[in-house]
Amino acid sequence: MDGSRSSHGLIAQFPTPATLLEAARAARSKGYLCVDAYSPMPIEGLADEMGFKKDHISTLALVGGIVGGVGTFGLQWYSVALAYPLNVGGRTPFWPGLVPATFEMTILGAALAIFFGMLFANGLPKLYHPVFNAPDFGQASRDGFFLCIQSLDPQFDVHETRRFLESLSPVKVDDVAEAEAP
Repeated sequence: MDGSRSSHGLIAQFPTPATLLEAARAARSKGYLCVDAYSPMPIEGLADEMGFKKDHISTLALVGGIVGGVGTFGLQWYSVALAYPLNVGGRTPFWPGLVPATFEMTILGAALAIFFGMLFANGLPKLYHPVFNAPDFGQASRDGFFLCIQSLDPQFDVHETRRFLESLSPVKVDDVAEAEAP
């Protein structure tokens, strides 16, 4: 790499999903924490080996649904019972007429909470990532299996990490450069 570019880390390409899974297991057991795996398909057990934790999207959906439902019911109840009561047939409209809109807004609240929660949790929208600079990384969406150890990792040492990745029998190991410095 030239002097105007800094390193994002090292990336190793593996021939099969099983070798990627074994490499991820070895990296975690060696103590690397800032590790990413890229694959064109889901690999059973890879998320566990990468140390992913359970997300809280279901809780977020519940909260979004409750807020949407209670908010809609409260707004409708306030408008028909307090702010502008109508006397229709000797009585004011009450809760049975408020249920359809409340139900729809509960679903909408949950869906919006999931949508924006997933955007936030995945760090999106992100149009660029330094790993896109890696040679042959385009294969990650077709038939390539990659493991990247980032330079942010406390154990990262370019030479030692390269030796470790090469000991896992990858197809190749490359440097991942950050974007050009302005």
